[in-house]
Amino acid sequence: MNAPITLSAFTATAAPRLDLLPHELPEALDWFPQARVLSLDCFDTLLWRDTHVPGDVFTTLPGINPVQRRWAEGMARELSGFAHNRNEVSIDEIYLQLMPRAPQAARDAAIAAELRAETQACFAFAPTVELMRRAKARGLQVIIVSDTYLDAAQLKGLIERAAGADVAALIDRIFVSSAYGQPKALGLYAQVLRKLSAKPHQILHIGDNHGADVVGVGAHGVSTLHLKQFLPELEQQLRLEAGLGAMIHPINNAVTAVQPHRAPLAAALPLQDSAAARLGMAVMGPILTGFDIWLRQEAEKLSAEHGGRVHYLFLMRDGWLPMRIHAARGDASNERFSTHPIEISRFTSTASCFTDEREVSRYMEGQSGTPAWVLGRQLLLPPGEVEQISGNLSPLDACIALHREMRKTPRKRATVAASRAFAKRLIAHVRAVADPAPGDTLMLVDLGYNGSVQNRIDTLLSEALDVHVAGRYLLLREVNKPGYDKRGFIDSSHYDDFALNALTASASVLEQLSTTGMGSVIDYTDAGEPIRRSSSISAEQSAVREAVQEGAIAFAHALPQATLRGEHGRDPVDLWRPAVTSVMARLMFMPLDHELAVIERFEHDVNMGTDEYRALFDPALARTGLRQQGLFYLNSTDRMYLPAELKGEGLAPRLTVLAMRRFGLPFTFMDFTGKTVELPVIFADNQTGGVFEQTIAASATHDGFYVAAIPMGEARYGIALRLGAKFEWVELDSVRVMPQADFLSEKLSATERHISPEPLLEGIERVTSRLLRCHNKAGFLMVNAPAQVSRREPLILLVAFRPLTED
Repeated sequence: MNAPITLSAFTATAAPRLDLLPHELPEALDWFPQARVLSLDCFDTLLWRDTHVPGDVFTTLPGINPVQRRWAEGMARELSGFAHNRNEVSIDEIYLQLMPRAPQAARDAAIAAELRAETQACFAFAPTVELMRRAKARGLQVIIVSDTYLDAAQLKGLIERAAGADVAALIDRIFVSSAYGQPKALGLYAQVLRKLSAKPHQILHIGDNHGADVVGVGAHGVSTLHLKQFLPELEQQLRLEAGLGAMIHPINNAVTAVQPHRAPLAAALPLQDSAAARLGMAVMGPILTGFDIWLRQEAEKLSAEHGGRVHYLFLMRDGWLPMRIHAARGDASNERFSTHPIEISRFTSTASCFTDEREVSRYMEGQSGTPAWVLGRQLLLPPGEVEQISGNLSPLDACIALHREMRKTPRKRATVAASRAFAKRLIAHVRAVADPAPGDTLMLVDLGYNGSVQNRIDTLLSEALDVHVAGRYLLLREVNKPGYDKRGFIDSSHYDDFALNALTASASVLEQLSTTGMGSVIDYTDAGEPIRRSSSISAEQSAVREAVQEGAIAFAHALPQATLRGEHGRDPVDLWRPAVTSVMARLMFMPLDHELAVIERFEHDVNMGTDEYRALFDPALARTGLRQQGLFYLNSTDRMYLPAELKGEGLAPRLTVLAMRRFGLPFTFMDFTGKTVELPVIFADNQTGGVFEQTIAASATHDGFYVAAIPMGEARYGIALRLGAKFEWVELDSVRVMPQADFLSEKLSATERHISPEPLLEGIERVTSRLLRCHNKAGFLMVNAPAQVSRREPLILLVAFRPLTED
């Protein structure tokens, strides 16, 4: 880790106007030994807010919307300037414009409500408070100079309520612009100097606004420091989180841009020495810290409701980082709580759930597309028997054969017997790890998202161990209602189904950053020791993941060191839930280039007792999909991390993905088409031998590409696309033939059922593998009707191309 830059490293001859980062605040006085007064801006220097911008607080005002509140302030300032030649106004003047016919008591009540809202949103930034304490220890006077519509008494009261009486007691005097009619940039500090006994060179002023706190104050000969709250990459991240929060949250949510992680990130992120650690601190840290705050509240509720001991059982492997964050924040283990890693995977939970033949049949009903060897393994069939059933059959026929075989009673009974034995071993594992007593609660903790493991083993655990089972998940989006005790930090009680679907669409990235390097559990010994398959994840990916996790843990440590709150703040769970949701949404839909560089080589383990790994994202696939289908590709694809694959394609495609998934927009291919180009096409009828010409419209897709969609009937027509009639130079992306129904489908997997014939070129030169030159207007690209495709369904020819010049 890089050593922090300290102000004491500068010499006394250094330029007096410097920027400083938040973590450097406590040492600021070391550079100004002549200082006798410490002068501080208030908002975003001493008092910070849990919102992205100050006006976000207005969304919580009872009976007043933000537009009304901002309009009233603007009118009050305009009137003050014309009528009184003042640049600043008071909050009383603002509410006089907002509620001109209301009695004074009503306006006073509305002002009090705004001050309460500010109290809930504000807290003291701990490094600034530490600087104030050091100043007082050196005998310095501490003053606050703020551009605000509050008066000094209102501001002093806000500081006391939001930060605590001990922080307010460190302040000797408060100067506010509303009292003098001038902000710092227009002369307020001249008034301040008249009230102080100190000379300008004996004052050090620090604030976050360069124009007001450096230029405005420095003009009076005062030494100044500009507090730069955020690194540029963090500024962008927070801005995107605020924007996506506004799209993902319900319209009646109080504040969509809640950001309680701003302060710890401002203080600690510059100290992280790698991109991986910064990713962990800036993203995974806030997500899982907020999750842990909620988990502790839930554990308290379970303890009060059910009695006994509550056992936090973090499901491995994705529960690994949540468990580490829990420990970093202070493990709650005591006589009422205990914490354990538990190794129960989807594979082992499913293998334990076949309690009778009906359960086997019920499971088989939902596995029509599962490969035979995967399904056979899950049903605990010996590998040799699966091979005997499958033989040399195609994958589809092998799956059908296994389903047919599993309808036989002996096969079902064999699976049930093996499953009961497996269940005993799983119970032995739970006893070995947690040793719960009758009446205890097992709180299964996982990222989510359906709670499938709990669905399989809830009844098994509760009956075998005489315990209550509760599932607590970061994000819960149940596909059915099994009736178990399940809750999510983010679930349907706070978000609609479209929002939950959007948040789970790219959940693989959370899993890969939260997991541990151990292999997935596939069985247990009779004593309950887990038997794992080996992990094939590369050492490089493991090292990057560990660095990310260390960064996340550093955030958990940084949070209490960055914020000081009074007793009037919001409930922490209500504060963190929308913040975590926005952080997740931003990572999933607007990942930043420096974040993707960290995880660009990651592979995803599907964790079903198999050795299947998939690349987390592949930008080349998205680029091809956009060229061939345009934005419709975004609506039809089921890629694990599609927004990451859109890297380099601009903001619009990512916003399109978010909008379609967030709101479930029912758009089709035709809705995404815009600009078209008309091309003549020659159809050669294989049945009659006839030839005729028609004009088709090729639709613009992405990045200057077009797709010509030309019907071929039931492999009836050969197609000659006369590119030379319009263009001299063309970039050819792809030539595909597929069933017409697949092309019109909204499922990407359907479009993968295609062939790519080699076209014949007449009057067209292939300069490179992609570059074509049409030598004359008669030049065409010819595709014959494919013989290898079934003639029982209409086909369509798709030619994706980009015109480079027109003839």
